[in-house]
Amino acid sequence: MGVPAFFRWLSRKYPSIIVNCVEEKPKECNGVKVPVDASKPNPNDVEFDNLYLDMNGIIHPCTHPEDKPAPKNEDEMMVAIFEYIDRLFNIVRPRRLLYMAIDGVAPRAKMNQQRSRRFRASKEGMEAAVEKQRVREEILAKGGYLPPEEIKERFDSNCITPGTEFMDNLAKCLRYYIADRLNNDPGWKNLTVILSDASAPGEGEHKIMDYIRRQRAQPNHDPNTHHCLCGADADLIMLGLATHEPNFTIIREEFKPNKPKPCGLCNQFGHEVKDCEGLPREKKGKHDELADSLPCAEGEFIFLRLNVLREYLERELTMASLPFTFDVERSIDDWVFMCFFVGNDFLPHLPSLEIREGAIDRLVNIYKNVVHKTGGYLTESGYVNLQRVQMIMLAVGEVEDSIFKKRKDDEDSFRRRQKEKRKRMKRDQPAFTPSGILTPHALGSRNSPGSQVASNPRQAAYEMRMQTNSSPSVSPNTSFTSDGSPSPLGGIKRKAEDSDSEPEPEDNVRLWEAGWKQRYYKNKFDVDAADEKFRRKVVQSYVEGLCWVLRYYYQGCASWKWYYPFHYAPFASDFEGIADMPSDFEKGTKPFKPLEQLMGVFPAASGNFLPPSWRKLMSDPDSSIIDFYPEDFAIDLNGKKYAWQGVALLPFVDERRLRAALEEVYPDLTPEENRRNSLGGDVLFVGKHHPLHDFISELYRTGSTEPVDVPPELCHGIQGKFSLDEEAILPDQVVCSPVPMLRDLAQNTAISINFKDPQFAEDYVFKAILLPGARKPAAVLKPSDWEKSSNGRQWKPQLGFNRDRRPVHLDQAAFRTLGHIMPRGSGTGVYSNTAPPPATYQGSLYRPLLRGQAQIPKLMSNMRPQDSWRGPPPLFQQQRFDRGVGAEPLLPWNRMLQTQNAAFQPNQYQMLAGPGGYPPRRDDRGGRQGYPREGRKYPLPPPSGRYSWN
Repeated sequence: MGVPAFFRWLSRKYPSIIVNCVEEKPKECNGVKVPVDASKPNPNDVEFDNLYLDMNGIIHPCTHPEDKPAPKNEDEMMVAIFEYIDRLFNIVRPRRLLYMAIDGVAPRAKMNQQRSRRFRASKEGMEAAVEKQRVREEILAKGGYLPPEEIKERFDSNCITPGTEFMDNLAKCLRYYIADRLNNDPGWKNLTVILSDASAPGEGEHKIMDYIRRQRAQPNHDPNTHHCLCGADADLIMLGLATHEPNFTIIREEFKPNKPKPCGLCNQFGHEVKDCEGLPREKKGKHDELADSLPCAEGEFIFLRLNVLREYLERELTMASLPFTFDVERSIDDWVFMCFFVGNDFLPHLPSLEIREGAIDRLVNIYKNVVHKTGGYLTESGYVNLQRVQMIMLAVGEVEDSIFKKRKDDEDSFRRRQKEKRKRMKRDQPAFTPSGILTPHALGSRNSPGSQVASNPRQAAYEMRMQTNSSPSVSPNTSFTSDGSPSPLGGIKRKAEDSDSEPEPEDNVRLWEAGWKQRYYKNKFDVDAADEKFRRKVVQSYVEGLCWVLRYYYQGCASWKWYYPFHYAPFASDFEGIADMPSDFEKGTKPFKPLEQLMGVFPAASGNFLPPSWRKLMSDPDSSIIDFYPEDFAIDLNGKKYAWQGVALLPFVDERRLRAALEEVYPDLTPEENRRNSLGGDVLFVGKHHPLHDFISELYRTGSTEPVDVPPELCHGIQGKFSLDEEAILPDQVVCSPVPMLRDLAQNTAISINFKDPQFAEDYVFKAILLPGARKPAAVLKPSDWEKSSNGRQWKPQLGFNRDRRPVHLDQAAFRTLGHIMPRGSGTGVYSNTAPPPATYQGSLYRPLLRGQAQIPKLMSNMRPQDSWRGPPPLFQQQRFDRGVGAEPLLPWNRMLQTQNAAFQPNQYQMLAGPGGYPPRRDDRGGRQGYPREGRKYPLPPPSGRYSWN
């Protein structure tokens, strides 16, 4: 789930950490789709060793997408997941390891949040279905048109939970997918693949971190391994920093707000279900050929470079005159710890710390001011120094009152601006807007397919004029109704529902007024603020949570049973005397089993995923645990505006009562359900070309029953234990496809085996340090990157990891060239009927062109732009010098001009080019580079560019 708004804040504060991915798309040749060859060099100018996939971030958008129609059945969902993984693989192109981790049974601290999300999803889904049916009946009663309702079972996203049949089928499908790619994809040829499905306990991202930690502790680990982690959760950033690996990158899909969503009733875009009017669908295109096209492009991916973030943090956290030695690694650990106060998956954020209000910046400033008094860092390898944390918290508590008052002032100011904006828009609304053929169109859209053409403009103008004359005149003093039309009686008082102000939820706490602490504890905890013992208990639970979370990020799960037993957090000013609070956890705890977790997080509405006798415990009034499954529950907005931001007031599950109730129904489980209820492990896959293939094959031939050490020299230094898999994929055995639309693998050469990470003692401490031999990447940030703005120009992310990459584009001369050679009847070119201005070219260069203008189409047809990137002809190395602009590549138009004038001016307009004739980069980002243009060399871009010229 991550931290809301954290990524947005981080990317705005440190913009250079973001890099746009360069993605090579599959091509079509004679109607056949040619896949991307991932064995070729990465077009992003970087080579990754390991790719880790947090699979739940892939499963959810593939099974119930928000911006396109959902898959019709489970088979289509699986194919969509395969295609999504293929796309990620082709962008990253790992050379050593692919680790696919699905969320297994989570710790109890996480189950509380999972329970809240699943109860919300079930409630919102049922309310949406009722609202959809109500609107449908109203539209049909008014004679509106709606397409026939599809009879299909609503996909319950709660099935994406360990222990369900869906997750069991997904594991089988991923096994088939891995075997297929190892057999047929050249990019997977020497790759090691590890699958950790939902039967292996632990959250997906934490299983990945646990693997990295344990491999780092091995003597054969390469400290310069380049890791790439895929996931959209913001907490992956903190997890990546916690590894202290110098080369760590996160890839995620770029979030684009306000994506159009189809209406759930008429499947049209532009409105929601509640605003549907039942109008027939408009024709898209001349022959309705665009009927099935979506108005949204395929999502793009971005890289988040943690090595650049480390540069930013090192500069920001560096402090002079410290009473102890400054260590950037320890200070980054403290920064990660301070981020926990603004929210995480296990604890509610402190009331005075909102990330949108600059809470992290405030904490960092307080940290830098107080650290001289603390005498050291707040954390060390995942363990917290509570005495030093207390000093930070009490410093925050001193300004809590002013924070609450400023928050109230900002909210009032925002509402006032919104009210003035609505009034201004209502006042500026035109009294009449022409419709039909004379409807105003955006510039350039009148010639688009499907636009209406006025067959009789005079008649249309006459009708519009008559309609205008027949409408009553509007005086400046006329009052308007809520929809902008003139009110018949100017003196009528406006109704309450037409008021500009939106109804605000009642806030009984009023943190901006005196006595806020007493009201907070009375309303949220139902206790008096004078009850010091209870407040102490809340603070102690929260301090335990901070210690548990940091240990979880740096060492692994300290306790599977611990959880924060309150819905709300204490105040920072309550953190007094926390230095002597215990922070130890019970050892030897075990995770829930999958079906037990389902009983702990599912609402009764999702009981169909459970065995019948277990399901009865959720709905039977005589059940001993019926109070765990309320049919309805309250949502406390807690000062927020939207319901999804509020707190779901659900009862906490008592583990002892739950286990006691389940003991009675355990005998009812079938063998298949018992299998799904068991905990599993990881499975490793390799192809026939991998050095481990023969070693694993020999283990199966000998039938070894004891775990065997993994030979690190055969597997890029990976260490662990191998054990035989009863459901193994073996060479020369047919791999049956679990998806009917995909073929079986009749000639399989891949092999799989159970894999277990290296084991350590329970009290072993993984050191949070930069490993010996690790080389820090070259510095990326330049002095200009520290400036707030770059010469007033908006910052733009670069493409790929090479900041000197020049995007392919056409300049103005090229567009004028295309405008002249295009058919004049098309009417699409801006310069289609005008000659190039003489001032564009120097002296008499323009005159010879008129005599040879017929040659231009021929010249253009014989030259493809991508050819210039591969092996540029000598003429391409000749550059036109444009003062103040820099060097630009010669297009065919300019090339011919220079050819005609070459005998008279051999070197006047030439500049030195880079390697292979690639010209020096034009500094078009307002001096962001901070270096002169002369003498810089840039690599030749790869043959497969970002753009398809065919």
